[in-house]
Amino acid sequence: MLRSHTCGELRIDDANKEVTLCGWVQKVRDKGSVIWVDLRDRTGITQLIFEEGSTEEELLKSAARLGREYVIRAKGLVVERHSKNDKIPTGDIEIKVSSLDVLNASKTPPFTIEDDSDGGEDLRMKYRYLDIRRNTVRQKIELRHKMMRETRKYLDAHEFTEVETPVLIKSTPEGARDFVVPSRLNPGQFYALPQSPQTFKQLLMVAGLDRYFQIVKCFRDEDFRADRQPEFTQIDCEMSFVEREDILSTFEGLIHHLFREVRGIEIGEIERMSYEDAMRLYGSDKPDTRFDMKFTELNDLAQGKGFNVFDSAELVVGICAPGCADYSRKQLDALTDYVKRPQIGAKGLVYIKCNPDGTYKSSVDKFYSQDDLGEWANKLDAEPGDLLLILSGDKDHTRRALNELRLHMGNELGLRDKNSFKALWVLDFPLLEWDEETNRYHAMHHPFTSPRPEDRDKLFDNPGAVRANAYDLVINGMEAGGGSIRIHDRELQKEMFKLLGFTDDEAQEQFGFLMDAFEFGAPPHGGIAFGFDRLCALFGGSESIRDYIAFPKNNAGRDVMIDTPSVISEDQLKELGLGIRD
Repeated sequence: MLRSHTCGELRIDDANKEVTLCGWVQKVRDKGSVIWVDLRDRTGITQLIFEEGSTEEELLKSAARLGREYVIRAKGLVVERHSKNDKIPTGDIEIKVSSLDVLNASKTPPFTIEDDSDGGEDLRMKYRYLDIRRNTVRQKIELRHKMMRETRKYLDAHEFTEVETPVLIKSTPEGARDFVVPSRLNPGQFYALPQSPQTFKQLLMVAGLDRYFQIVKCFRDEDFRADRQPEFTQIDCEMSFVEREDILSTFEGLIHHLFREVRGIEIGEIERMSYEDAMRLYGSDKPDTRFDMKFTELNDLAQGKGFNVFDSAELVVGICAPGCADYSRKQLDALTDYVKRPQIGAKGLVYIKCNPDGTYKSSVDKFYSQDDLGEWANKLDAEPGDLLLILSGDKDHTRRALNELRLHMGNELGLRDKNSFKALWVLDFPLLEWDEETNRYHAMHHPFTSPRPEDRDKLFDNPGAVRANAYDLVINGMEAGGGSIRIHDRELQKEMFKLLGFTDDEAQEQFGFLMDAFEFGAPPHGGIAFGFDRLCALFGGSESIRDYIAFPKNNAGRDVMIDTPSVISEDQLKELGLGIRD
């Protein structure tokens, strides 16, 4: 090794030791007679000192020539610092340098390699290898490593076998768009990159592997957001001879293990809620349950009083914002503007202030008496000093809009603390959803999800009423993972494909390999997949997953560091049978 210690481990107990350190020059402070150098590696920073009179003149000159991000090796004696720095663990000591080697010089970096960098995101993404040197980014990569390590530890202890599945697979018509790869040896034919290893993990259950997992790279050609990347990582799992409860209890255990070992906290009981209740009470299939503000429907109290906006609405629904009755007209107008934004699309907002003296002040006073408003307040369990916020209109649209308002109020009132965690299983999703554009049903999860056993008879009589034997894990309003008990019977799988608009020939062409496998003794099985990048961001208290990926893409799906996607040569195109560019 070129070094005897790292830059983050020396303490006052190491005084008088001869040590050798290697790292990058963070900062040089030249006071003429004394030069201090902050030396950094991934473990921390140690201060080096060069003093006139006790340091050789050539060594002083070498220290003065050092620049930011030079890679050096320094040998010297650990001594106690006169001016201690209580902001770093090594702040009680410094190294009195006796020899110095420049291992590699550096150009001046395009931004400061510090926690609060002066580089914008695009610049830092272009020089990502420099960005990772910053503590704030490196710590996120290290958190990802801990999450991987603890995931493997837990699943191995529960007798799961890690298996790698193919990356070059067959394109399928369901789900998001595939990334496709041309085959040189099979002109005119293409592989697809996997959106998930779904069919392979089911085949592993047919193969008798019993418990499978994989921390796997997946690919989707879709539009990008802060929590989306064209390539992403899943914790992918499958189990045989299980029912829903077995899956839930096993992976509740994984989540508790990760929070305990990575964050050092206990998150308590993971509650359960039906999809129907989640939509009715929160307007979302991934509700943030760290705070209350449940929806209360007011049709029975608000309609029939001459206020046409409510009378003509399919749904009148409200939330109670605690302690907000003192909101000014400006604040209320801002809330109205918020819900009228195109992304939310509400036509307006009705408010009722529950005054401390027991009276009510609303934006619809001319239509409703104090007794009417009091009934609303009672139904929403409002206290004096609270503020009621009410939307109306089409049921689904209104619930979505009120969900956005609820989350906005949660932010405004400081109720969505990133260091507070609440997990929830959402169960009994609809198996199918009707698409007006294609005039057919689509699988809400995927076509291999089984119906609830008690709903199977409705598959052809009333398919929209069939509930899926599926489950999502929601943490702090973010979908962290989801899965289902799978179909393991060829005939039922065939029925499902028919409902989804596949002909028998199309189903056989796309998924015949799976249905054929079901004829050779497929066990009952089910599984789950967690969005690993999202879990890392959640544990790290971030909105974006990008900082937890070593080399992410930007919002346009580009890697600006290596400048890809990029064109390929005419010879490559010709070899692949893709023609010549104009």
